[in-house]
Amino acid sequence: MKETIVLHPVPGFHHMVSLVELGKLILQHHPHFSITILVPTMPLDTSTTTSSYISHISKTHLPITFFSLPSIPPHQETQDHAMILEYMRLNASYVVDALQTMRLSSSVLALITSSVYIYDGLDNLHIPTYYYFTSCASTLAILLHLPTLHNQTTKSFKDLNDTLLHVPGIPPIKASYMPQPLLDRDGPAYHYFFNYASCMSKSKGVIVNTFDILEPQAINAIASGSCISNGATPPIYSIGPLITDAKDQSGNSTSEALAWLDAQPSRSVLFLCFGSKGTFSEAQHEKIAHGLERSNQRFLWVVKSPKGSTSDQPQLEILLPEGFLERTKGRGLVVKCWAPQNAILRHDSVGGFVTHCGWNSLLEAVSYGVPIVSWPLYAEQHLNAVVLVEEMKLAIPIDTSTSMVFCKEGEEEGLVSAEEVEKKVRQLMEFEEGKVLRQRSLETRAMAMAAWTSGGSSFTAFSTLVASWKQG
Repeated sequence: MKETIVLHPVPGFHHMVSLVELGKLILQHHPHFSITILVPTMPLDTSTTTSSYISHISKTHLPITFFSLPSIPPHQETQDHAMILEYMRLNASYVVDALQTMRLSSSVLALITSSVYIYDGLDNLHIPTYYYFTSCASTLAILLHLPTLHNQTTKSFKDLNDTLLHVPGIPPIKASYMPQPLLDRDGPAYHYFFNYASCMSKSKGVIVNTFDILEPQAINAIASGSCISNGATPPIYSIGPLITDAKDQSGNSTSEALAWLDAQPSRSVLFLCFGSKGTFSEAQHEKIAHGLERSNQRFLWVVKSPKGSTSDQPQLEILLPEGFLERTKGRGLVVKCWAPQNAILRHDSVGGFVTHCGWNSLLEAVSYGVPIVSWPLYAEQHLNAVVLVEEMKLAIPIDTSTSMVFCKEGEEEGLVSAEEVEKKVRQLMEFEEGKVLRQRSLETRAMAMAAWTSGGSSFTAFSTLVASWKQG
């Protein structure tokens, strides 16, 4: 029987990409394994992004098989946190059914999942379960410590505002900067993550996309058991940086953006990109544009339709200040909706990155030695930004104190000024502070590469992980 590793991403494109990259890493070092990826299908999901990506990976001739799980009829008309979490719970039985089917023709060595629901019946199959954590070790430390924080107050974190929370392994963090699903203690997402520590303690281990030298304090705190007050801490395997393969990126803007970069001087271009869900108001777009123009720096800016827009394509002539595109022609390029971020960040012309601080984006910047201006927007990005600036010392922060610290969906509290944008752009690209940051970024890139050399921390952790599958 062939030896198979089964990967189960929760709904969400970035989870699918992360698990595929993990599968490719496993095959790179152990080509005799086969990989099966369980594909969840969300109700009401009309996006073709995931299906197109799966089609592309299927054509690579890697021993990766995609197994579509049955669809669950929708119970409501929106895909909010409550619905997604309920779907994940109901989906758990299908995962067990799929594993039972696979065992008829394969030796399933392990299940690796980014969901933390308990799979009833899995123990009877004697398949060890590992959790794959797609964010940083610092966020993992917070989730493991959440029951302790919960018992220290009766208020929601969103109501504690600037109160500093102390979590082993990370810098003190404002309560309002906690990961977005944790802000409301009465919400379904909060209760899901509240059980995170107990679920993980029942696993064979937690795989984290980071590396030891990048987050030593958080990794040590988790491994030592400091984050969990009651219960055992499972083994932690830090195997990063694991980033998206640039060859898997495609799009109409690929040739335009990269061709433009080819004509720019080395390390001269500032790249601005805010993730798949990062959107701004029309007013904020205008202030970013004014800040970029005043900075006199070269830039490549990915612009999406503003908040509230019903159009998929932004109308740049209306959205941006009058004459902006003409005045910045030659030293700036604005790309609509999407650009091949990985390929751009590794381009020699790119000298800085303004980012929403999604973990995958940060790892790509770290892997290519690109210094950062941090502009967190949602999810766990405010936490990522704090760690990035205060502990890793790889970024200059945008002052978002008048922007979105906590706001309801669709609301916006204040704007980041054009002056603030100009100031931080020039600090990164022109002043001594940016030069120091660039040197630090290059040093961290070397550390990231060293982590995956023979004897490096990530290489060793990965080897130990694979050895544990053989032990059951």
